[in-house]
Amino acid sequence: MTSLNSHGIRFAFGTLTVLPVRVTRWDREAARAGMLCAPLAGLVVGLLSAAAGGLLLLLGSAPLLAAVASAAVPAALTRGLHLDGLADTADGLGSGRPADDALRIMKQSDIGPFGVITLLFVLLAQVAALAELYGRGWAYGAVAAAVAAVTARLALTLASRRGVPPARPEGLGAAVAGTVTGRGAVLVGAVVVAGCAGAGALLGGYGALHHALAAVAALGVSQLLLRHCVRRFGGVTGDVFGALAETAATAALVALTFG
Repeated sequence: MTSLNSHGIRFAFGTLTVLPVRVTRWDREAARAGMLCAPLAGLVVGLLSAAAGGLLLLLGSAPLLAAVASAAVPAALTRGLHLDGLADTADGLGSGRPADDALRIMKQSDIGPFGVITLLFVLLAQVAALAELYGRGWAYGAVAAAVAAVTARLALTLASRRGVPPARPEGLGAAVAGTVTGRGAVLVGAVVVAGCAGAGALLGGYGALHHALAAVAALGVSQLLLRHCVRRFGGVTGDVFGALAETAATAALVALTFG
């Protein structure tokens, strides 16, 4: 079990970040453990994102610049793969084509108009939300950056649960689809939401409830997108996973600006 957990952590960090971690196993068991560990990779990304934004703010920069830094770090730590997946998924959904044609559009290297527009508004929303939160104080922005990153990766864990099919027989989607049991998804989800509540509690007041509800709302939005993608494409792909992560992160940040 310890060995499998080690392979799972390697799988999570090796596939979801650019950190120098070598994936030593690429089988279904390692994929299952890896997707259960996905929020852990998100925590590391989130803490680095929070550190970048919080440090700039403490050095005297404007909240907007701190927000840009916090939004840029996750993109850099994934080589922009999640953003690319978001754009490709938007192009596939926006095409209105049958599943096979839509999947072929998503595999093309260029980004179409739907992808460009989606990227523009998603990144604007992330930066605007983070700027608002950093404007309230460095801790608010830093905690939000961490919560968003963890919630984004939890969305991937939930998308890997049994009953969600792959849209293609190859690729990351096929490797991880259906590997996570319902019980495992619920357990990891509960731990992550509780962790978000704990982080929010550091801000006082009703911060615990606020951050827990933001995480739950973000997961709800990502699940709606997941259902739509499964209906349109017949399952999930690596691009869909990227879209789910960016959608959950953006929804969590936006939700945290309320209240």
